[in-house]
Amino acid sequence: MFVISSGRSFFRNLTVAAVLASSALVLPGAGAEARGLAGAYLAARSAELDGDFDQAARYYARAMSADPGNPALMQGAVVAYSALGRDEQALAIARRMEAAGIESQISHLVQLAADSAAGKWDEVDAAITDGHGVGPLVDGLLQGWAHLGAGSMDAALRSFDGVIAERGMEGFGLYHKALALASVGDYEGAEAVFFGVDTSGIRKTRRGVVGCVQVLSQLGRFDDALEMIVTTFPGQLDEELQQIVDRLAAGEAIPFSLVQNPRQGAGEVFYSVAAALEGEASSVYTLLYARAAEVLNPAHTDAILLMADIFEELGRLDLTVAEFRKIPNDSSVYVAAELGRADALRRDGRRDAAIEVLERLAADDPSQAQAHVGLGDIHRQAEDFAAAVSAYDRALAAMPEAGSEAWFIYYARGIAHERLDQWDAAEADFRTALELNPDHPQVLNYLGYSLVEKGLNLSEAMEMIATAVAARPDNGYIVDSLGWGLYRLGRYDEAVGHMERAAELMPVDPIVNDHLGDVYWAVGRKMEARFQWMRALSFDPEEAEAERIRRKLEVGLDRVLAEEGAAPLVDLADGRQ
Repeated sequence: MFVISSGRSFFRNLTVAAVLASSALVLPGAGAEARGLAGAYLAARSAELDGDFDQAARYYARAMSADPGNPALMQGAVVAYSALGRDEQALAIARRMEAAGIESQISHLVQLAADSAAGKWDEVDAAITDGHGVGPLVDGLLQGWAHLGAGSMDAALRSFDGVIAERGMEGFGLYHKALALASVGDYEGAEAVFFGVDTSGIRKTRRGVVGCVQVLSQLGRFDDALEMIVTTFPGQLDEELQQIVDRLAAGEAIPFSLVQNPRQGAGEVFYSVAAALEGEASSVYTLLYARAAEVLNPAHTDAILLMADIFEELGRLDLTVAEFRKIPNDSSVYVAAELGRADALRRDGRRDAAIEVLERLAADDPSQAQAHVGLGDIHRQAEDFAAAVSAYDRALAAMPEAGSEAWFIYYARGIAHERLDQWDAAEADFRTALELNPDHPQVLNYLGYSLVEKGLNLSEAMEMIATAVAARPDNGYIVDSLGWGLYRLGRYDEAVGHMERAAELMPVDPIVNDHLGDVYWAVGRKMEARFQWMRALSFDPEEAEAERIRRKLEVGLDRVLAEEGAAPLVDLADGRQ
């Protein structure tokens, strides 16, 4: 997937143990089996664990038709419907659980999100006060925004201060306190919190930086805002940050848009926890919090992108695609999201749909190099190398002042040229890639291996491969190149160890096993050679390679080389061919 930075690391650094202790949800457990519903319940749980929430929802609904009041089934259904974004169905079951006196953090979370979205701030406050909350962190922050929604900033600040006083939760409380102040136009107060002694972590993250910069610009401190962005994000900026820099440089105040009202503030509470839990707790935990953030703020792109990441992790590329599609075309992350959507479509086997997305991006903005690169990658992986070259040509044309970041385009175009037997063009691209990114192992390996195969500049080729192996000693392809290069140079004894290591690293690769068989044959270990060739055949090589391997098994490598008109193996006994 294309990586879209959202600055979630700050939240993960805010004492994850404290977040887990105060916000971890209790997912569905045992309970259905006792009433004879084990089959449907276990099927639902299995589907849920596999990320198949559609199937889980169907199984839970089937089981609930027989036992509508079963707490485990009801909670499981809430999880499945929430994960899918079917909020009304999730809320209806959560309300039934509440009416039946069934205590469930998950049903509380769903109801609090829904009531906050509806602006029912007194009900949110009352539910938390009566013990129907989610946990100390969420409850404290949510009550702060509920008080603000009800019109009391003083009560809101007291709630945030209560969170700040709790060990491990200080950063969350300070962050939301600053957001609340800024949301009502108290930029001086927000600035004092953002730049307090205990808030340096906030200023190291994307969302924190954007919030600080917006506040500084509202105070007319454009130079300070610019310096903050440049210092925090050295190097090339993404589209959103570059737009902010351009506006600041022009002396334009950036509206405070991170959180504009209590409803969005409540959404930020759930997103803050989701970002903290990412990678540290169950993906379902994280997903439920991110979904609640979206319920409250449908334009929360970071929450949407987080859910896309989670669905990708769960192997649900169809749901990944659906999340990316939610990003509107006027969003600063629209292009990145569309690139991510195209990549997910490609990996989901929907190549034509992926091409359609990328072609539309390229048509909308021909200068969008990444769309052309994505098209080139899809065509290259489909072995349509001529189309790949054309796409990479367009990508480079869209980058008249391409810097080191263009190395991959040259590398990928070089591969396409090489597969089209356009060696001069391929070599030129590989060498340009190395100029832009010196000693990159992938480029060194591909160029070195190609030179060995063609018998060109063998000394330079082996030096390239050796450098690549030193950088990536556990990369089977690169280790294979070194062993194969030594074999092609007639240094068979030296080749054996490297080829054996490559086969350890890539035990089911047909080419590596075939190469090892050739090396064994060259040193006289012919029984082992035949064994490796048979292994190579079992791993489904391309038909041309399979036919050659079968011929080697029939008549031996020496005969095959003679039939091909290739040079014979070096006779190790007397050094002659």
